[in-house]
Amino acid sequence: MGRGKVVMQRIENKTSRQVTFAKRRNGLLKKAYELSILCDAEVALVVFSHAGRLYQFSSASNIVKTLERYQRYIYASADAAVPSSDEMQNNYQEYVKLKTRVEVLQHSQRNLLGEDLAPLSTSELDQLESQVDKTLKQIRSRKIQVLLDELCDLKRKEQMLQDANRALKRNLNMVDAEAAPPPQLPWQGGGGAMLSDEPPQPEHFFQAPEGNPSLQLAFHPMDMNQQPTPAPGGCYPHAWMA
Repeated sequence: MGRGKVVMQRIENKTSRQVTFAKRRNGLLKKAYELSILCDAEVALVVFSHAGRLYQFSSASNIVKTLERYQRYIYASADAAVPSSDEMQNNYQEYVKLKTRVEVLQHSQRNLLGEDLAPLSTSELDQLESQVDKTLKQIRSRKIQVLLDELCDLKRKEQMLQDANRALKRNLNMVDAEAAPPPQLPWQGGGGAMLSDEPPQPEHFFQAPEGNPSLQLAFHPMDMNQQPTPAPGGCYPHAWMA
């Protein structure tokens, strides 16, 4: 079975209390000895029993040396923690200076906001007015600079948008050109009309001359088997010249 949990309170039975003290005292002394050996530490242990008996352990040759070292360390820490009177005086003077400066700055801020102007003299008011004018000039200059920077940014964005718009227009024109049908040539027109090799003649070309309707142009057909006699120069005459 496992060991039960020990209740941390005073043992009422005197015999049990004495036995427990002896066991745990020996264990504590053993742990102190092991700690000093394993970790090369300077350990000093002092235990007083309920009856007033002293039990001690020291890893050094004498426990008094360890106690003196402890006292020196404690006193040095206390001296370092508590500042001297001169240092405290200097700290207080620095505090007073900083407090006065904060009060002056707060009063000046109220004057710039137009408050507490009654106790100010004419020269102080003039100085305050010049300071306000100077501040306003700086504010206006900074405002103008900010507006100019924003204007430059807007112009740059406008130029970028215009370039993008032109690029989109070029792309749209290219797409329209690719989608449009090819131009229709004269011989590709509708209606199935054939293109004649002869030039068009005016309407009055074949009309009878006015004044003598009986005048007609004569046409003598040629014999299909008769070959035309070539004219000088190797050219064949037309049929109406035969």
